[in-house]
Amino acid sequence: MSVEQLPSEVREFTNCLDGLLARLNQGGGWCGVFWERDPEGMRAALDGREVPPWDVVESLLGDLAARYGTDSATPYAERTRALHTAAVAAHDARPGGRDALGDRLDVMLRELRYAAERRTALEHALASATTRAEADALRLDLAWARDDHARASARCEELLRRMAALDHRALPPRGHIPEAEPEGAVLQRDEHTGERSPDPAPTVPRQRRRRRGGARFAGAVEEDTGPVVVPPAVEEPPPAPAAGGRGSPRGARFAGVAEEAPETPPRPPAEELGAADREDVLATVETLRRLRGAGRTGEAHALLVEIAYWPAARFPLLAAELRHAGLAADWATLLWEAASLPAARLVAAADALTAAGHSEDGERILREGVVRPAPEIGRAVMGLAGEGRHREVRTLLDAYVRVRTPEEAARSAAADPGTLVPLLLDAARGVSDERYWDLVHALRVAGFTA
Repeated sequence: MSVEQLPSEVREFTNCLDGLLARLNQGGGWCGVFWERDPEGMRAALDGREVPPWDVVESLLGDLAARYGTDSATPYAERTRALHTAAVAAHDARPGGRDALGDRLDVMLRELRYAAERRTALEHALASATTRAEADALRLDLAWARDDHARASARCEELLRRMAALDHRALPPRGHIPEAEPEGAVLQRDEHTGERSPDPAPTVPRQRRRRRGGARFAGAVEEDTGPVVVPPAVEEPPPAPAAGGRGSPRGARFAGVAEEAPETPPRPPAEELGAADREDVLATVETLRRLRGAGRTGEAHALLVEIAYWPAARFPLLAAELRHAGLAADWATLLWEAASLPAARLVAAADALTAAGHSEDGERILREGVVRPAPEIGRAVMGLAGEGRHREVRTLLDAYVRVRTPEEAARSAAADPGTLVPLLLDAARGVSDERYWDLVHALRVAGFTA
């Protein structure tokens, strides 16, 4: 696409990015890292074909602060953030934008899982390293894995927020059945609001081969045996805001129409937490705090994986105690792990959090939990329905049709169209008229009778 055809907001941000790069050392700091790891992604950003992820822009602004000082860089950073936000909104609003965001989210979730597994494996390997050279090489790989995980986590959160922002936009007139959106939309990039170190990264010689690409920019994978750049130590980011800022609105208001939302089914009363449960939670949080303090991150992550399978009633106290102990990043990681729970346990955890006043966490775990393959969602719903757990079915599908595209929702009906099609349409009707008609169209295209 030529520069003249770009939305004005994208063109203005591209000019700003070009000016930012002109002020930096192209071979040093994070700028050098990005040019080395994904030159095509950097060129696409400068051409306006893609809006780069915010964490990339933020790291470049860190280079600027390191070179010219924070006071000089702050006004420039504020303007850049505003232009980036406007460019993202214009880019997402183009035909096929929401579908592209959904596709990108699938990619980033796989990157997140890979980065988490690689980070844990490297942490265990480092704990058992027998020589200094081996430990140094593992620490270098671990620094990259932690950075990839932090960036992938932030991008998944931002993609969900951008999808929710699109759902808030004005709808066509009532009764209008939208046409299918054109294919071939450019994949979108996302933002990251967490703080990062502005210090330029030192160069260290390397001999071991390592995986390149990943979540950092465009996700390309390649091998390299030359010098690499050690990323600044990246702490786990604080939990990003839930999609939509203060939690996803319910019913028709979520999509911007003025009619009243259908009445939300009552939630079950919160399960009583016994004294033994409280003692286990407090003792486990203290253990996690000590592990983090001692740098035993592999053991800490293994503990979080175990906690994810605890009874749902413990989740609200875990949320409060982890945050009180300064372990908010571990709570965010725990939510990611819990999002992979079987459907019934996922809904139970969300119910417990919402009933205890942690509504944003409850909605977040549902949003993340339904970002799984469509056939798996269909089978999960069938399992719940077969057990007569109709409230859990409604809760799960409500989150599913809000987060996933109509085409993805239609694919989930393949397991049992006669049962799943009416359930999906009922959930979509509770979101908005537009979502309902989009799903009707997608089901017809998929060969199911709506």
